[in-house]
Amino acid sequence: MRPAHHIPECFCHSAAFFGTIMNRRSILAALPAVLATAPAFAADKKWRVGVIGHTGRGNYGHGLDTMWLLLPETEIVGVADADEKGLEAELKKLKVSAGFADYRKMLAETKPEIVAIGPRHIDQHRDMILAAIEAGAKGIYMEKPFCRSLVEADEILAACEKSGVKLSLAHRNRFHPVMKTVKKLIEEGLIGRVLEMRGRGKEDPRGGSLDLWVLGTHVMNLAFYFGGDPVSCSAVVKQDGHLVTKADVKEGDEGIGPFAGSEVHARFELKDGTTAYFDSIKEAGVREAGFGLQIIGTKGILDFRIDKEPLVSLLPGNPFQPVAEPRAWVPVTTGGVNKPEPIKDLGKFLSSHMAAGRDLIAAIQENRAPLCDVQQGRQTIEMVSAVFESHRLGGERVTFPLKTRVNPLTLL
Repeated sequence: MRPAHHIPECFCHSAAFFGTIMNRRSILAALPAVLATAPAFAADKKWRVGVIGHTGRGNYGHGLDTMWLLLPETEIVGVADADEKGLEAELKKLKVSAGFADYRKMLAETKPEIVAIGPRHIDQHRDMILAAIEAGAKGIYMEKPFCRSLVEADEILAACEKSGVKLSLAHRNRFHPVMKTVKKLIEEGLIGRVLEMRGRGKEDPRGGSLDLWVLGTHVMNLAFYFGGDPVSCSAVVKQDGHLVTKADVKEGDEGIGPFAGSEVHARFELKDGTTAYFDSIKEAGVREAGFGLQIIGTKGILDFRIDKEPLVSLLPGNPFQPVAEPRAWVPVTTGGVNKPEPIKDLGKFLSSHMAAGRDLIAAIQENRAPLCDVQQGRQTIEMVSAVFESHRLGGERVTFPLKTRVNPLTLL
């Protein structure tokens, strides 16, 4: 695991988001639309936000309720929570008076332009998304994973395309401006020829299939950003050392649906020819030690630590060549390799979902896809489904798009 790095806080702040900018023009030129369009968020409009949570069944995700309090261009007009005590506490926390036990009633009476879908239990996501679309929402920001199956994903995508609703998924790393920086550095040969990508989950008590669903989707989303759409998958899934069979399948935690597997080993081929691996073993050792993605090249390794700052570090040199002196990890920031991050409090801006919230508003205004959109949501679910479909077929190589759109474990 790479060491933590100290990043000085004396460089530049974005005028709209952080404070005062130094060399503002050159910094903004390198950032995605979420940061570069700061003037669009002046104060001529308050976007109406409806928050959906469910205390005891996924709650409000990782701050998908409080994020709107940090955005002066938004106002929360209603909160829905089927748990009475949870709703009472949430209304106090958000300082909102309009509370509802039924989210459909909240949508009908408050008519929000943006709907935040917070519960982490994904068996509720499909119905909440479709209800928000039917109620006339312009944008949806929601917790991951996206939904339970490709049947649901296909239905949601079709509804979004028909209505024009912009749906954004809370894979926060996709909103990080360093992503473009790193992609350019790879294209310029920073790590030589890319040989492979390797991702792992947290490998804690949720390790294996639940890790794949809940945390592996972060990793897969990063992998296809750099390598392109998935082309094929081959995988095996094990339960306590043996290959998963029908007898192992049960109802999974967090609303996953039919579920099995304490160990996952998957291999994906991506559009650009790169091979990407994802592995997770329940309680494998040091928790979270491997959580993230590594892009391995002939001249170095780029390491992505999910939801950490700095997001990316570089280990220079051929990773397979022994050396006399140890090599050191160095940070990669929006300023470049081993340069201080020029944007103060960037990590906080991303972790609080402010970057994603502003990108969603910009996507609505500009009639474009959010940086992490509904198509990517379906793609992550298709990659998860491909793991179980390949396993069902004895480790056979399956190609995208998958023919099986239901949860493959139901067909064992």
